[in-house]
Amino acid sequence: MHHTRAKYHLGQVVRHKKHPFRGVIFDVDPEFNNTEEWYEAIPEDSRPAKEQPFYHLLAENDQSFYVAYVSEQNLVADYSGQPVDHPDIPDLFGPFQDGSYPLHFQMN
Repeated sequence: MHHTRAKYHLGQVVRHKKHPFRGVIFDVDPEFNNTEEWYEAIPEDSRPAKEQPFYHLLAENDQSFYVAYVSEQNLVADYSGQPVDHPDIPDLFGPFQDGSYPLHFQMN
């Protein structure tokens, strides 16, 4: 059995390497756990490997707020010190402090 350790943690603020958005991690899958249709919709030349952690983000860009599903290889830590303004953050996390958000409750 192959075990992968996630590089990023719940409540951490991250940025996408290729697209202009950032977000807060609220869940992690040890490897790809979405639909084949979702995976096939990614252009083949930029399709990430499935055998790596995938992160669920409360994401924001200049136009909107949304939930994103991103492979570890496409994320970098965000050290801007700026909070993320996604409206669902207060439902899951406490106030922004020291560059991340503390969880309100324990997740499975």
